[in-house]
Amino acid sequence: MKIIISPAKSLDFESNVPTTLHTQPRFLEQSSKLHKKLKTLSKKKLSELMKISDDLAALNYDRNQTWQTPFNTANAKQAIYAFTGAVFQGIDVNSLDEKKLPILQENLRILSGLYGVLKPLDLIQPYRLEMGTKLKVGKTENLYKFWDDTVAKSLNEELADGELLINLASSEYFKVIPTKVLKVPMITPVFKDFKNGQYKIVMTYAKMARGLMVRYIIDNNVKTIEDLKGFNVDNYRFSDELSSGNDLVFTR
Repeated sequence: MKIIISPAKSLDFESNVPTTLHTQPRFLEQSSKLHKKLKTLSKKKLSELMKISDDLAALNYDRNQTWQTPFNTANAKQAIYAFTGAVFQGIDVNSLDEKKLPILQENLRILSGLYGVLKPLDLIQPYRLEMGTKLKVGKTENLYKFWDDTVAKSLNEELADGELLINLASSEYFKVIPTKVLKVPMITPVFKDFKNGQYKIVMTYAKMARGLMVRYIIDNNVKTIEDLKGFNVDNYRFSDELSSGNDLVFTR
């Protein structure tokens, strides 16, 4: 099984990591090309391009100036420990038995505007580059075109025939994958809460639920769709009535 998720804007490069296990991002050459362009942008240009405050622009300007290869554990950190958004809070890797880290490494993939596709233990340096950013690099007009079919090709190379591909990424990141070329169907869990008389996607809760499902899959060695439907964390339950096709709806 392969699971795809989005990265997080919030990062932690201060806390210690409880493992020495680490790997290198597969597409560092492409990342370096993107970084070369980012490094030329002023604080003002970063603010305008990313629609962020002056303070955030200054922070990321400094990050762009200090980003460098090669990556090692002294100047970089494993992605799964560096990202701290709601999805990653749901995964809660710090409470995961270290013996399960290889399982997480085998199954989870993190989409990234700068790194393309990351494995959990891939080293990264601090950055901000959302997939939807209209950054022109060479002949490509944006990051979707820059990564083109790279992400799908990478996933296809890793997927075995009949293996499940679980989409727990946001729509912004999911759009980088041309699904028509994927060798297996993509299963998309959807999380809805009962609010004002109907079931709705509440994004704050949905992000956390995506992380909880990743952790559920790893903890329970989920291999099949029926196993996936057994997800019952934080009062969510599978809804056969609301589910359709490859969209599996979980409600609470």
